[in-house]
Order: sequence, then structure tokens, then C-alpha cells
Amino acid sequence: MIVKANLQKLSSVLWQIPKSFRSDMNVDAKIFASEEMLDEILNDQSLEQIVNVATLPGIIGSAYAMPDIHEGYGFPIGGVAATKFPDGVISPGGIGYDINCGVRLLKSNVDINSIKSYLESLAREIYKRVPSGVGRGSEFVLTVTELDQVLKYGVEWALNKNFATQHDIQNIESGGRLENANPNLVSDQAKKRGLDQLGTLGAGNHFLEIGFVEQIYDKEIANQFGLFENQVTILIHTGSRGLGHQVATDYIKIMMQKMSDYGIQVPDRELVCAPFNCPEGENYFAAMAASANFAWTNRQMITYAVRQGWKKELGLLGGELELLYDVAHNIAKIETHEFDGKSKKVILHRKGATRAFPPNHPDLPPQYQKTGQPVLIPGSMGTASYVLAGTQAGMTASLGSTCHGAGRKMSRHAAKKEIHGKALKAELEQKGIIIRAGSIPGLSEEAPAAYKDVDEVVQVVHEAGIAKKIARLRPCVVIKG
Repeated sequence: MIVKANLQKLSSVLWQIPKSFRSDMNVDAKIFASEEMLDEILNDQSLEQIVNVATLPGIIGSAYAMPDIHEGYGFPIGGVAATKFPDGVISPGGIGYDINCGVRLLKSNVDINSIKSYLESLAREIYKRVPSGVGRGSEFVLTVTELDQVLKYGVEWALNKNFATQHDIQNIESGGRLENANPNLVSDQAKKRGLDQLGTLGAGNHFLEIGFVEQIYDKEIANQFGLFENQVTILIHTGSRGLGHQVATDYIKIMMQKMSDYGIQVPDRELVCAPFNCPEGENYFAAMAASANFAWTNRQMITYAVRQGWKKELGLLGGELELLYDVAHNIAKIETHEFDGKSKKVILHRKGATRAFPPNHPDLPPQYQKTGQPVLIPGSMGTASYVLAGTQAGMTASLGSTCHGAGRKMSRHAAKKEIHGKALKAELEQKGIIIRAGSIPGLSEEAPAAYKDVDEVVQVVHEAGIAKKIARLRPCVVIKG
């Protein structure tokens, strides 16, 4: 059991568990949190999990925990770790079951006050066009051949079908495609689960939110992002659906059977992993990339449906919905980072953590070279969400990574016991937030009370310098499964 006395305070928002804490740790564990948040974090097993991550073979730098940290499978959600390339390990638990769960933000050119009378009809129309809920299928039912094209080419497939624009692709992390994707390494069962799920939200904490820019913190960068006060925005949060979940399930099982063959021992079997340069590691990475491509295309197809509904309800008044950016927060990538003054390629695991690259980074498109990468942080249902920007300090302090949301503080089971869906819906509607949900009881699981305060989480990363506050968004419509 980890207690506060085991942690070294490095600053008001940064703590360390040194590798001397446990004999099997290969690196330190660093935790971004305020003192008040740390007291809450110590109530679950997430710090034990980040210490376990610090034992991974080939881990380099430190194991990092973001302020939205909470327990996950193997890795905590809100965990970041780099392993040596190509002979370190890759761990499916360091990516998660919802491969490339992520967020995209669409921006309009209209003021919220000019469309308030349309919000009810907009909510109804978009809810109708974007399937949500467990197992809900889409009108975009693919053949296996078409699905393989999505898995291989990502959003380029949508571009060729006129569901995306070149501008969209320029504003998606990795251009909406990981080139090492191999559809042949995705199982038939995973493909079967994905055939009718393109363009669907799913359930859990996934949502679609119509809101507006409530506050701007950095006018210069906000202006370059094309953001202004009271501007209507649409936030989309979902991932690779059942397909990605099955890929994770398949490869966790494979690695469980093979790990001992490579002489790997881990303190928690959920940290199952394989050397990146072995067949199991390479195959998982290629299947994970295919799942990531599916997720980016999924968010693109939702964007297409939203744009159609927006146009139908608002016509010329609404103008165009432009993509600000799309970020993944459950993914592994090959990246170059600096360690002890030397640039090294690493396998970067981000699980419940968002990439936050700085100005002048070669992986950013031209429009964000001066500002740094847009970083999108969704809050819990009915609270605020944020737009941040990546910083140079974050490259060394957290491997170009930051938080991904508010982070749970209450289990779904506990939330359902304590919070009633109907009462929550009424409470949010009294605050002027329109709710469209397939399951009223399911709302309880995602109640704001079940999550940490997103304002506090974002303030920690801002104070730590690993991302910079640009704008705060306030919701008007929330659509959930």
C-alpha cells in the first residue's frame, strides 16, 4: 500500500516515487497532481499500478501519471511510459481496450445566441443521425473488403468516398492514418464486430456535445486556432468500438501464453507484454494501428453525419463546421524524445493521456507550427471542456503528454447506486443543458459527481507547464448512448 510519506514532493503539482521504493523498479514514477488531488488518488490502486509500470523491461525516462489518473487494466488510466525501440516491450494494457479512444472538436462561425432557438431541433436531428448506445449499428454497413480498406488507410478511405476533406486530414493527429497498419492481423471476430459500427458513438463515457466558447485565456493562440467567445463548437468523443476491444482481447490472450517464453516477469499479470521486435509484439502493433485507423474514420463518419444534420437544421445560418483538431488518448507510437541530452526512438504508450507537442515540432501541420498542437480535454457530462496547447517544457517533463479528461473518482457501479438517472437529467436540464440519451439509468454512471473536477485537473497541467490553457467550453447539448 502506497502512502503519502512514500512520495517526494518536487513542486506544488509534481510528486515522485523514486525507483529505490521497490527493488524491481527500473525508473522513477512521476505524478502530476495538486496536494488535494493526491489525497484522493491515494484512495485507489492507481499509484501501485504506475509503480508496476516502472518495472517494465526496457522502460526509459520515468513512468508518468497525469492528474486524471485512476485504476485501469494493468496501466492506470492517465499513464504514460516509453520503452526502448526496438527491443523494449509493448503492452496492450498501456493502450487500453478502446484503442484510439479520442476527441475531435468542430468549430462553427456562429455565435451561440444566434442559434439558441434551434438547439432542441439540432439535438433531435443529430441524435437521430449518430447511433449511440451498446451495440447500436450504423447505416454505413461495410463489406469485409471495405473494412480492410478502412483498417489500412484510415481517413484517406473516407476522403476517397467524399466523407472527408483534405482540410480534415491535415487537422487529425497522424493525418488519420498509421501506415504500419495490417488488416490481416485483425481477427475475423474483431472485423465482424466492426462491420456495422463505423459512424457510431457507443456507450460508457463516449458522447457528442454541442457547446460554446465560454472563456478565452490566450487570445493570440485562440485567434490562430480560429476560436472566439460565444462561438458554437461540437465535441466528439469515441473510439474503435467493439473492433478495437476485440483486438486488445485477442492479443492479451496471445501475449499471456507467450510472455514466459521471452523470460518476462511482471508484478501484475494485467501488465502482460512482449518484446516489440518479436512476432507477437510486431503483430499487435500492426493490429493496434489498424484499430486506430478505424477509430479516426469512425470519428470522421460521425463528423459527416453531424455536418449533414447541422446543414439540414440551420441552412445558410449555420455556415460550415470546420475541424480544429482530432487527438488520440489510447495509443502507442514510435516517437523520438530526448533522454540525458541524446535523441532516442521509443515506443510511447499513452493510456488516458493526450499527445501535446510543442511549437515547431515536425509532426505538426503548418498551421500549428507557431502555436503548438491543439489539445482537447473533455470534461464530465454537463461540466466544462478545454482547449489547450502543447509546450516545449512538456517534451522533457512528460514526454510531450498531458491529461485526457476529468478522470473517474467513483466506479460505475457506485455511481449507479448513488445517483438516479432521471433526477440527474432533470438537474442538467435546469442548468440549460439538453440531454439526449438511449439509457436514462446509464446516465448515472457518467454523472459529474462520478468524476474529478476538470477545472482542477487542467489547472494542474497548466501550472506544471506540460500544456497551456487556451479556451474553456461550456455544453448546451449532450448526446449519449
